[in-house]
Amino acid sequence: MIYLFTGDDTKNKFISYEKFIKSIPTSTAIFFINRNEFNPIQIESFYSGSSLFSVLSAVIFQNIFEREETRDFVLEKLKLMGESANSFIFLEGKLNKYILDAFKKVRAELNIFELSKEKKEKFDNFLVANAFGKRDKLNTWIYFRQAMEKGVGMEELIGVLFWKIKDMLIRKDFHKFSESELKNSATRLSYLLPEARKEGRDAESAFEQFLLEIF
Repeated sequence: MIYLFTGDDTKNKFISYEKFIKSIPTSTAIFFINRNEFNPIQIESFYSGSSLFSVLSAVIFQNIFEREETRDFVLEKLKLMGESANSFIFLEGKLNKYILDAFKKVRAELNIFELSKEKKEKFDNFLVANAFGKRDKLNTWIYFRQAMEKGVGMEELIGVLFWKIKDMLIRKDFHKFSESELKNSATRLSYLLPEARKEGRDAESAFEQFLLEIF
């Protein structure tokens, strides 16, 4: 079975997705795959029946449609995924009609979350920084995904968060983070973009990893 969570209403989409992930039976093996960890041979093993795992698997793809090569591979294999005993879950931003129709064709369960037109205002970058300052993991992640879906540049987003951390250090605001945690975060952010370029990684994935590790 295939499940798709898509749309620009990031908050409600992510809440629904999280609820679904928690409902997966504990006997099911769960695999998370993003665009930097996309291995066609490994993925083929999940829908071809050649997997080394005897238990059922749930394969969770996150934002892989943002890259042409991963998008084309998945669209070509959707039918085989739909026929597999394993589950394939996709968490994506807003997708076009062509891609949605491809999911409908294989009878995927579509969960589409769209913002109403009057809510599509310019994104406030300080939402990410303020959620981070409160050590609010869920909303930091939600606002980060909203920023990406609204086209906010990574340099801009990292700059605002770096400013927030430096401000917390100057004000000695150590209620949610220790001084060493804040200093470490500031250092990591300052090197995040150049290190990502050096390693051939995209900045968005590098920032995702930073958020996952910092909380």
